[in-house]
Amino acid sequence: MPSHRLNRSALAVAVCAASLANVAHAADDKAAPLTWNGITLYGAVDIGVAYQNHGVPVSQDMYTGVAYLVTKNSRDSITAIAPNGMSQSKLGLKGDIPLAEDLSGVFNFEMGFNPHSGKISDALASLVNNNGVAREDQRTAADGSRAGQIFNGPAFLGLSSKRYGTLSLGRHNTLLTDVVGKYDPLGLSLAFSLMGASGTTAGGGNTQNVRLDSSIKYTLTHGAFHGGLIYQPGNSDSSPGKAAQLDLGVQKGALSVDVVYAFKNRAINAASLSASQFAAPGVPHDSLAATVSDNRAVALAASYKLGDRWKISGGHERIRYRNPSDPLQPGFHGLGGYLISFVNNAAFPRAKHLQVSWLGANWQIDERLSLTGAWYHYDQNSYGTAHCADRSAGTCQGTLDAWSAVLDYRFNKRFDVYGGAMYSRVSDGLSSGFWRTSVFSPMIGARLQF
Repeated sequence: MPSHRLNRSALAVAVCAASLANVAHAADDKAAPLTWNGITLYGAVDIGVAYQNHGVPVSQDMYTGVAYLVTKNSRDSITAIAPNGMSQSKLGLKGDIPLAEDLSGVFNFEMGFNPHSGKISDALASLVNNNGVAREDQRTAADGSRAGQIFNGPAFLGLSSKRYGTLSLGRHNTLLTDVVGKYDPLGLSLAFSLMGASGTTAGGGNTQNVRLDSSIKYTLTHGAFHGGLIYQPGNSDSSPGKAAQLDLGVQKGALSVDVVYAFKNRAINAASLSASQFAAPGVPHDSLAATVSDNRAVALAASYKLGDRWKISGGHERIRYRNPSDPLQPGFHGLGGYLISFVNNAAFPRAKHLQVSWLGANWQIDERLSLTGAWYHYDQNSYGTAHCADRSAGTCQGTLDAWSAVLDYRFNKRFDVYGGAMYSRVSDGLSSGFWRTSVFSPMIGARLQF
């Protein structure tokens, strides 16, 4: 790992240690938040043991640790210490500090980490580690929005009013991420939710866009209605394309509904260097390749509570990918400062349409024990130069399905244990190049939240 990334990791640990020292003395062991003068320290540690009948070796950098979802490299059975089954392990500081009547200063700075390795979560480092490596020797890797930054979660500052809403500047979870997480029956669980294991849905097509650097976010609630806007000018190295999202929703009694429109130009999907790219003269071995596209997405999601014990939720999202109207050239530094040496601006001869559907239910068996089941589905059209509906190419029509069930027991609001499983399966174009087309992945784990 480059020295500057080690320095950033050390600094992050120091920042969080200092924060803990400042606020811990102000909260006793039974207090819910660790809060001092409107500033709250929060976090989570989530770790367990997972098994895959067709798995991929563990990554120290990728925040899933293991490949809970079926991937091209899924092959041999593995059992491993696995992180972040139910939620991302993290440390953060957030604040809501009164400034005047009905006006507060708000902020949030969050660092996600991997409890099995102690490293800051860095999806792009997992890709770099597979650069030029033979496929059978590769470890778990995927693109992501947490790319080794000290604050790889939200990092923003703003103003908030109950009457006029909240306006903030910085790095934000997008409105689409908020909505997908709200209506996912499993809350973007990395081990049990398709939408948690893959950021495609929450990212409007590309997982890097689950969060947006250098963005402006506004949210407002008025009676039963709520909504928001987020805008990214697209003038930063980490995310060169413009982005915008609009959310409109209603919460009326037991029913909640949201609709989101999102676009992102010059969206980046990073990948490891192939053996030939890795061997090309003058190519830095810690750089990456990328596919670039202009993405549009529309999502509709809803939930309904049946008494105090049952909640049903689901949604549908349609994502369109096209070749970028303003192509990117190789040699730029993207998310996390990683150099992109190879760029594909022509991956979509025809528009690609990916439809995502999900449905699930939560049963609160008693005040401590809950059971959740969910189904997730991808449906991809044929977007190559010729129509196809088989495994001959990744551009062929194809589907992905995942089924999950999780039993969660809460000792109290800070500590829970869980056990569950996800079965995922791909077919036709979405299975092109896969060694195995399905994975069964059970896991047991424990989580501390504060």
